[in-house]
Amino acid sequence: MATQQSQSIQTLLEAEKEAAKVVQRARQYRVQKLKDARSQATKEIEEYKRLKESEFQAFEASHAGNTQSSQTAVDQETQIKLQEISEAYYANKDQVVAKLLDRVVLVKPELHRNLKKAS
Repeated sequence: MATQQSQSIQTLLEAEKEAAKVVQRARQYRVQKLKDARSQATKEIEEYKRLKESEFQAFEASHAGNTQSSQTAVDQETQIKLQEISEAYYANKDQVVAKLLDRVVLVKPELHRNLKKAS
């Protein structure tokens, strides 16, 4: 009976070792599948990035002319406005200086408004 128990224990130990090997293989398989999935996902992400980058480059190239022409138009408008402001300055500067001098030089002495009310 001792040999039968010993043999049963031995069979159980062998079965346990075999089960441990199966579990280990399953873990390795799972780890490998995860690595494969990650590498596949990385490849897909890189491909998607390249696609979107090429779309962006095409969009930017098609609209680059619009920004340059808009900038040219804004620059021309700015030059025109600066010219108008300069002309207005030179046309009115003598009148403005004269008005300022009149205000500074012509002083009308008057009593303070509070002083008038008190008397």
